[in-house]
Amino acid sequence: MFTYDKQYDIIVIGAGHAGCEAALAAARMGFQTLLLTMNLDSIAQMSCNPAIGGLGKGHIVREVDALGGEMARVTDRTGLQFRMLNTKKGPAVWAPRAQADKKLYQFTMKHVLEKQERLDIMQGAAEEILMEGGRVCGIETEMGVRYLCRAAVITTGTFLKGLIHVGESQTQGGRMGDPPSRTLSDSLRRLGFEIGRLKTGTPPRVNRRSIDFSKLEVQPGDPHPLPFSFSTVKIRQKQLVCYIGYTNEKTHGVIRANLHRSPLYAGRIKGIGPRYCPSIEDKVVRFPEKTRHQIFFEPEGRNTEEYYLNGLSTSLPPDVQIAYVRTIEGLEEAQIMRFGYAVEYDYVPPTQLKESLETKRIENLFFAGQINGTTGYEEAACQGLMAGINAGQKLKGKEPLILGRHESYIGVLIDDLVTKGADEPYRMFTSRAEYRLLLRQDNADLRLMKYGHEVGLISDAYYEECLKKKEQIREMMDYLKNQKAGNKRFDALLRRPEVGIEELPWAPGELQTVPEAIRSHVELEVKYEGYIQKEIVSARKMVRLEERKIPEDFPFEKVRGLKKEAYEKLVKIRPRSIGQAARIQGITPCDISLLMVELVAAGKSLDRYDENT
Repeated sequence: MFTYDKQYDIIVIGAGHAGCEAALAAARMGFQTLLLTMNLDSIAQMSCNPAIGGLGKGHIVREVDALGGEMARVTDRTGLQFRMLNTKKGPAVWAPRAQADKKLYQFTMKHVLEKQERLDIMQGAAEEILMEGGRVCGIETEMGVRYLCRAAVITTGTFLKGLIHVGESQTQGGRMGDPPSRTLSDSLRRLGFEIGRLKTGTPPRVNRRSIDFSKLEVQPGDPHPLPFSFSTVKIRQKQLVCYIGYTNEKTHGVIRANLHRSPLYAGRIKGIGPRYCPSIEDKVVRFPEKTRHQIFFEPEGRNTEEYYLNGLSTSLPPDVQIAYVRTIEGLEEAQIMRFGYAVEYDYVPPTQLKESLETKRIENLFFAGQINGTTGYEEAACQGLMAGINAGQKLKGKEPLILGRHESYIGVLIDDLVTKGADEPYRMFTSRAEYRLLLRQDNADLRLMKYGHEVGLISDAYYEECLKKKEQIREMMDYLKNQKAGNKRFDALLRRPEVGIEELPWAPGELQTVPEAIRSHVELEVKYEGYIQKEIVSARKMVRLEERKIPEDFPFEKVRGLKKEAYEKLVKIRPRSIGQAARIQGITPCDISLLMVELVAAGKSLDRYDENT
């Protein structure tokens, strides 16, 4: 046994998207940080689709950027194609998405990590969590090296006892070509954590030269792409074209004829897969009425011929994959370079976490990413960022940064996880947020940059730019209210659906002095002002419930009249507020009333329960 001679404040296990953000946040907050990964060549690897953003996910990336994270900046530097999705719908659900250069993204993020002060990066497989006095004190690797720390963040992705399925074949691995973490989940189980099992999958990749693009629909990027990061002035690199194709009845026939060879339907896969990103065999079975399913043909990089077939995730045998892929128009001569596969892995049901992502069982131990039951790079990145921030806050003796559901998608995601759990892979959608008009992708900096500045991840100068932007918005809003065309105020004219901000009777050259970001923000605020105000009123009611705190040691067994089911759930989750308690599945308004009565009787709540809230 060898103990490494450097003491760390924070150790981050795993260098996927969660681990990268956690390590950078911790180091940038001033802590000596170690990022421990099984393979230095796989840092920030995009194991599945090399794309960032999308519905709900794009909002998260912009929030990560507003808090001082790195994902958005690296995406802007390495993107192949940028698109704003859902622009035909309301602005609440507009969502940025970028196809990234798979290897360039990985190497760019790795270099950012390598240059970061106070951050060491080492190769090694974590085997054991070390404890002392009920708190984490270090990590032991499979090579027998001990690294000591004051806090740790575990971000193991799909590697905990990872098992790869391709047809009848099963091999151990966290992803194709990489070994699993064989013993770390055993260590977590010995420490008393409940462990579950989930599954995800990937599609085949094909050689570009074997695709007949003339049979596919062209999908170009936006002519004036919007950057992900608020710090990026402009996307300057040339964009690549993506394509759209479809499966057909022949494709589905091949799949149906071979379902008995699918590990999913043969019962060899025990883990639960993602509901919202099912395999192609699952889609064929679940939607028999559909004669075709959409496929997105997406390049994996500028310097590779590999194309990703988004929509064809599968674990069918190689011969079946070849057979059904070649039934698709444009892929009749397809050369598969990598076969699709499914991977099963251990995870820790996230109801065992506090809202700070610290575990309830062990002090100073934090979990982030797919270990918490989520799926997706963006969901992982935001958890890693928050875990890194809150590990730092804990070591500083400060309160954790807890984002509310009314102020961020990150807050929605974490609250969903720790309050409701995840018995299937969790994916973010705009529909999960109650206050979508307040949580638009364009205002993430205005909502969250103050928090990034408070914890030390946003510089004074950068934050001053955000405050300046707020002031410019306020000034323009006031101008629209005070300026008239005839007897009509500008803001009243702008509320008309057919009137855009450019159509208002500005003085010559006047509008051009206002930055585009300010103009578009103000236009949305004015046009949707009534709806926004309704959401603000509703959000304030939620905040009042969140402010009614429940002590950590509150004796739920003393709540008279509480059903056994409600008692068990309250004890398991241990909500920190009445608002959180009300969101626990199975907790009724009657249960909340009983709880409030007991809190008031115990002198734990200063406010009387307001039925109107």
